[in-house]
Amino acid sequence: MTVSSTVGVMNIDSLSPSTCDVIGNTPLVALDRITADYSGRVFAKLEMLNPGFSKKDRAARQIIEDAKADGSLTPGQTVVELTSGNMGTGLAIVCANKGHPFIAVMSRGNSEERARMMASLGADVVLVDQSIGSQVGPVSGADLALVEEEAQRLTQERHAFRADQFNRAGNARAHYLGTGPEIWRQTDGRIDGFCDFVGSGGTYAGVTRFLKEQNPSIKCYVVEPEHAAILAGKMVRCPDHPIQGGGYAMDALELMRGVPIDGHLEVSGESAKHAAHLLASKEGIFAGFSSGANLAAALQLLEGPLKGGSIAMVVCDSGLKYFSTELLERD
Repeated sequence: MTVSSTVGVMNIDSLSPSTCDVIGNTPLVALDRITADYSGRVFAKLEMLNPGFSKKDRAARQIIEDAKADGSLTPGQTVVELTSGNMGTGLAIVCANKGHPFIAVMSRGNSEERARMMASLGADVVLVDQSIGSQVGPVSGADLALVEEEAQRLTQERHAFRADQFNRAGNARAHYLGTGPEIWRQTDGRIDGFCDFVGSGGTYAGVTRFLKEQNPSIKCYVVEPEHAAILAGKMVRCPDHPIQGGGYAMDALELMRGVPIDGHLEVSGESAKHAAHLLASKEGIFAGFSSGANLAAALQLLEGPLKGGSIAMVVCDSGLKYFSTELLERD
């Protein structure tokens, strides 16, 4: 009896050699259900479809590849990084692929799902207590300073390579080489604006520089939490906001130096939460707090200076990372 195989010949050319090779080239989706009553459109870059469920996979890969190329990261050397969870997840994936132990240093104020995910990916997760008076959930600049101290200590103790997402050019370069060109190609260059909630500044800086090179008339806006808009030159009255991954009220972001800013937008925690719910219920996009902040800001633009225009934004990460936070509580 002859048994014929129903399995086709494998196309080796379609295989990816590692998870690192499938980072990027994420879809761009028109949020036409949300913007039906607006004059204009919003396009959302689905960065939560990266392997680590966030845009930080791009920066993690670029920083590590740059460091290996210039010799500042040696074979088998430990990597250390401060993270709110997303960069740490990206680094855990990249380091696992490239043979480097990874230590993630994170504030206890960040959602516990992130710590568990990084640990599952092989990272050594070090949790740092928040500053006196801080609330669990919000992570302030004071909390981040304590995390930075511990990251520096561990880097020296382990003779490690510090990924340093707030200062290494590879962070912004990842978005200049990838995210920006992808948005330009996917919209056929028909874009009037871009807005981004700023954490390290890498996404905003990289995408803005690329888009401005293609068309200087594209308007790019920095998004910050309400009452913590230090980049807008305002006094910080509420550093303890719930929008994780940014808005740390830090006025000196190295990656933002010299980057054009056409305007500043403020978003409240409640507005970010409501917009995240809209992404899920209207578009089927299950996203986190900062993605909601980006949508809320984009809708502000459609009601104001970019009425009738087309705006690009990034869906920064997945809502799967927020089950222990207030994000999923219904309005």
